Amino acid sequence: MEHTGRLVLAATPMGEVGDASARLRDALATAEVVAAEDTRRTKSLAKALDIEITGRVVSFYDHVETARIPMLLGEIEAGKTVLLVTDAGMPSVSDPGYRMVAACIEHELPVTCLPGPSAVTTALALSGLPMERFAFDGFAPRKSGQRKQWLSTLVTETRAVVFFESPHRLADCLADAAQVLGAQRRAAVCRELTKTYEEVVRGGLGELAQWAVEGARGEITVVVEGAQPVSADPVDLVDEVEELVADGARLKDACAQVAARAGGASRRELYDAVLAARGR
Repeated sequence: MEHTGRLVLAATPMGEVGDASARLRDALATAEVVAAEDTRRTKSLAKALDIEITGRVVSFYDHVETARIPMLLGEIEAGKTVLLVTDAGMPSVSDPGYRMVAACIEHELPVTCLPGPSAVTTALALSGLPMERFAFDGFAPRKSGQRKQWLSTLVTETRAVVFFESPHRLADCLADAAQVLGAQRRAAVCRELTKTYEEVVRGGLGELAQWAVEGARGEITVVVEGAQPVSADPVDLVDEVEELVADGARLKDACAQVAARAGGASRRELYDAVLAARGR
């Protein structure tokens, strides 16, 4: 059965109103229902675009998303266009939306998307890091222990990794990243993308962690360079292990950390190589 109604996901500007597409402008003006993460911000956007929203505006944020879905499905089944927008960027990408998309697919209702601004791809483009392949990990875990566990999965990740972080946790997150991934692993911290005070700070994770101690404000997107896939000779890694030991790490822990970063070295062989070098 064909439906004239449909769900339309639309990307909204991250800050610069001029980034609004012509299709977004038309959709805001014509959709029968506008489901918005923040109705006030959506109405403010329409005002800035000199557009009158003629359809019904309903809230669609995390805590009401599940409860709103049956009503919105009913509107689509009745032949209406439901426009789904979030505060900034693309719905469903660390924002409300994917449950609504899944529900439409389950009920065989049409879904389309109006492409536009994305903090993920914008940060990647500005990072200056290799990004032919990348992974997006949403928001970094809040607690240090969980964050370090997550970071440990990135030690040998050869793709660039993009994630979001809140300003008040940024310094601790970067310090954990420097400890787990290495102070020299390159990264870029992008804040307030497309806005008046846009800033991109690039450097090693250790350097960025020190910079962040001063405090950073606004919306934060971080890009971390992928690990270099090499199969290193354990002898070539001895000095790196000894540097970690000199900083207070246990020999076995230092060997494990360096072997993981090297992506192919054996911890046992590296441990033996260190002992052999010490015995010379």
